[in-house]
Amino acid sequence: MIAHLRGREKALEAFGWTGRNAEWIALVCLHSGVFTRDQISDWLRIDRFKALRFVQDITARRLAAEDTHEGRKICRICGRAIYRSLGAEDIRHRRIASPEVLMRRLLSLDYVIEHTGQPWLPTEHEKVSAFETLGIERALLPVRVYRGAAGETRRYFPLKLPVALDTDGAVFVYADPGHETATGLHSWGRAHRALWGALQERGRAIEAIAVVRTDSEFDRAEKVLANWTDPARSPSRSRSSATGREIRRDIERIEEGIRRRDENVIEKQGSIRGCLIRLAELRAALPTAPSEAVIDDFTVWRSTRLPGDPF
Repeated sequence: MIAHLRGREKALEAFGWTGRNAEWIALVCLHSGVFTRDQISDWLRIDRFKALRFVQDITARRLAAEDTHEGRKICRICGRAIYRSLGAEDIRHRRIASPEVLMRRLLSLDYVIEHTGQPWLPTEHEKVSAFETLGIERALLPVRVYRGAAGETRRYFPLKLPVALDTDGAVFVYADPGHETATGLHSWGRAHRALWGALQERGRAIEAIAVVRTDSEFDRAEKVLANWTDPARSPSRSRSSATGREIRRDIERIEEGIRRRDENVIEKQGSIRGCLIRLAELRAALPTAPSEAVIDDFTVWRSTRLPGDPF
């Protein structure tokens, strides 16, 4: 059994899928919405002809559609009823996506199916709930705001990349869809920096996984993640990051003391005026530039099922 599916695959018996077939459909729907014939062949341990029949069956029932993108067959599970049965009707994996998004989703799935034992949090709701349970505010989570006629919609973890969490640590996966620079990786790190810091303050170790397809992507990701991980490479940056967190905690403590008229806090600074002076000093001492993301460990993982040719 795959623990993070939480038995959701059993709901797929109504569609005629059981066992490993049901697990496959559940994994795809929750983590990517799309898959290739090579991926399903490896997962079910079947040859390409049986993989083709599997795809033909699901598309004939109009539960999926298969398209060709630059010579690669991509099957997209689009049946709303399947997602509804899994309790993930609101997930946007059913929709047609750009080639870049498709590759990111395929790489995410490729990593997950090789590491199904991880305590993955497949949906946005599960991710947000897990971190809120730890006392981490939504303001610290990566978010994208969409504006429309009905108002604003906030989507947390908008890239829908894999995240795993247990009592020891957290794993965050970045899938490189074929960018020519490290801009996307840096942007992903900045979006998670506050969350990583909050997890580390709660004793959770942070591991970042970069999933890539080519040698150049591998080397680039390894260089970036090594700089995030090894304080010895940039000791002043590491000290600045730690000092910044300590200063912010002091600012919050004094501000809270003033609001609550906490005598212990006020007396330590001599008076309310002393507290205000100290706050000004602390704010002036904050680092003027954001520090790099800080993680505890990293892995660069290269996909063998998704060759690194142009998508």
